[in-house]
Amino acid sequence: MNHIERFIATIERRPVDRPATWLGLPTTAAYDGLFEYFGVNNVLELSLKLDDDVLPIEMPYHSPSADAIHMALDFSSHGKLENEERTLGEHGFFEGVEDPARINDFDWPDPSNHIDPDLCRKMVDELPDDRAIMGILWSSHFQDTNAAFGMEEAMMMMYDSPEMYHAVINRCTDFYMEANRVFYEAVADKIHAVLIGNDMGSQQGLMVSPELLHEFVTPCNIRLIEQAKSYGLKVVYHSCGAVSNIIPDLIESGVDVVHPIQALAAGMEPQGLKDSYGDQVSFCGGVDAQNLLVNGTPEEVAAKVRELRNIFPTGLIISPSHEAILPDIPPANLEALMRAAKGAQ
Repeated sequence: MNHIERFIATIERRPVDRPATWLGLPTTAAYDGLFEYFGVNNVLELSLKLDDDVLPIEMPYHSPSADAIHMALDFSSHGKLENEERTLGEHGFFEGVEDPARINDFDWPDPSNHIDPDLCRKMVDELPDDRAIMGILWSSHFQDTNAAFGMEEAMMMMYDSPEMYHAVINRCTDFYMEANRVFYEAVADKIHAVLIGNDMGSQQGLMVSPELLHEFVTPCNIRLIEQAKSYGLKVVYHSCGAVSNIIPDLIESGVDVVHPIQALAAGMEPQGLKDSYGDQVSFCGGVDAQNLLVNGTPEEVAAKVRELRNIFPTGLIISPSHEAILPDIPPANLEALMRAAKGAQ
């Protein structure tokens, strides 16, 4: 099988020669160590050196206040943020606001003014055409809504002022629907999947009840998922943490792949996920990035990958259990992950 066939077959839970792999998204702090170890000069060369199946492309968004789509809605109102400064714990623009009629008090950016279709096409055209290409769109309407109020107040607004919470999360979703439309119109015919999502889980459980997520978050998820599928794309839905109780909602919403299997989070044991949902949805992740990849040996990493392959002969994209590859992960362990995924001993 070639890389694209393997990626699609893994997602569709059809027989494969081996499961598809995705390295993830190395952080800039990890570049030097990875590039030196593997003898490459950039992330694309790294992916090709590892013979990865998936190449990610992050939607290019550039405005006076943000250089990433996940930073576009700055409700903190204190100027241009760097990614490391982003927090949901600050006071948000809509703190104390309960009247949905005030939704346009915030200066909502028009994403079509800050996404260049020609740049989107250029970025895709620079990638090899023999790999599965996945657009990283995030579209984090839940996280942005929590930032709009401040996390603590946002949780209370679901109970105290649900109309206002709905107004903000719907408006955030409108922003992402337009941003994604620009991206899809430019490159949907050249890519294979998109990653969207929101962090809804902690290490031990969901941030709020499944019922609240179903009421406030799921309708917006459905809009974003249906939009992506209207362009013929597979949808990988990201949420860190212990999210097993919301997986049925994600399945009903049309998600193709749940990302990641955060290996040490409660209720995210691979065998249990396979038994409960393996005939309804596929997964990505599973190789623990909290302890195993950081502190384990290459032999231990390879053993875990073989275990995952036994549980999921298909239906699992083998990948670290967090998309961000941090500098505390030894490159030798990533090499062991990728080799074992391909069947090397």
